[in-house]
Amino acid sequence: MADLLVHYTPFLIAAVLLNISPGPDMAYIIGQTAVHGRKIGFFSSFGVVSGAFVHVLAAALGLSAILATSALAFSIVKWVGVAYLVWLGVSALRSSFARRSSAGDHDGDADPVISRTSITAFAAWRQGVMIDVLNPKVAIFFMAFLPQFVDPASGDGAVQFLVLGTTVNLIGLVVESALVLMVASAAVRIKGHRKLGAWLHRALGTMFIALGARLALSQQ
Repeated sequence: MADLLVHYTPFLIAAVLLNISPGPDMAYIIGQTAVHGRKIGFFSSFGVVSGAFVHVLAAALGLSAILATSALAFSIVKWVGVAYLVWLGVSALRSSFARRSSAGDHDGDADPVISRTSITAFAAWRQGVMIDVLNPKVAIFFMAFLPQFVDPASGDGAVQFLVLGTTVNLIGLVVESALVLMVASAAVRIKGHRKLGAWLHRALGTMFIALGARLALSQQ
């Protein structure tokens, strides 16, 4: 037991620190929660974790090595991811202006909530999955981070890899769920402000495009 604690405590500490560090996934979840509410925030988080698990599974099977060694494969996944993020951003921006136009049909003081949820829970989950799966840097991260804690003397390396990767993702789910609750709580206080709702949609769209630009600038 003592040996296990010595071996895995640094891993757990590193996993927690990695998950509380600001990054694209966290920005995405905050944006979705602020605009669409707690339920969509949770499903966005589930999607991100699901997408990360796809990378863990691929790395355990050796498939992620292709992204690490093939510039062509890396570029294909990267640019598909960039196109997807930009498409999400443009869609959110168009939605914000459409809401602004339709708002004029309502009586002056009958403010709607921040967002009339135009995204389903499944769509939020799917977006989270796609955003993570189409980011080759996530695959390379797991390939670089997890092998440091795989002990050949402790059994099948692929199984250990899956267990470690799942642990990282579960820690991430806990951290992100707490973040969703905090952001949703803050959003409730500003619920009902039509103009703010439109600007939150625009901020979300801009964030998607910025994430796409960030991914486009990434190198293998």
